[in-house]
Amino acid sequence: MMKRSTPLPVFGARLKRVRTAVRLKQQGLADLLGVDQTTVSRWESGLQTPESDVQAEAFQTLMPYRSDDAALRRLVETSPECVHLVDEATHVCLAYSASRARDWKVGQRDMLGISLWQFATEEIQKAEEELETSDWWFAMSPAPRMFVTSQADDHDIRISAGQILWERVYLSDGTPARLVSGRDRAA
Repeated sequence: MMKRSTPLPVFGARLKRVRTAVRLKQQGLADLLGVDQTTVSRWESGLQTPESDVQAEAFQTLMPYRSDDAALRRLVETSPECVHLVDEATHVCLAYSASRARDWKVGQRDMLGISLWQFATEEIQKAEEELETSDWWFAMSPAPRMFVTSQADDHDIRISAGQILWERVYLSDGTPARLVSGRDRAA
């Protein structure tokens, strides 16, 4: 299902936030990835950015250290609103409402565990890049971000045109997630 392998903006800040949330030292992550601690340090400081496949491997390596948030997932899945929850660092889909499933034209479990970054419209990519110049990656509770996106039809998913609202929430293990809500222009 992987459509594109676009590197995530601000990889270092994303990686550091997840690594520290799961209480893993740089050396521990380096050992798991087969690199040295200096490499992890360079990634996190932004001095070096690995290829998108290495980025994906780093986040995948941290997954077993993460906890399951069944209650939050259930709240999202049963919401009457058009919402979804993604891992903030990787855009991996953690949960989505039935309304969002209808909007995307998929089943309510089809996109779980898949990075939605590969389907991001130009406007979503731009909004993500703009987070780099804001306090989003450094503030505990950044202000919600709202923007408008165009429609995109992919053979796996449909993105409706309309307003998107991003809000930071935290999973029970302390890692940040993003609650995404919005309405299409036809609604």
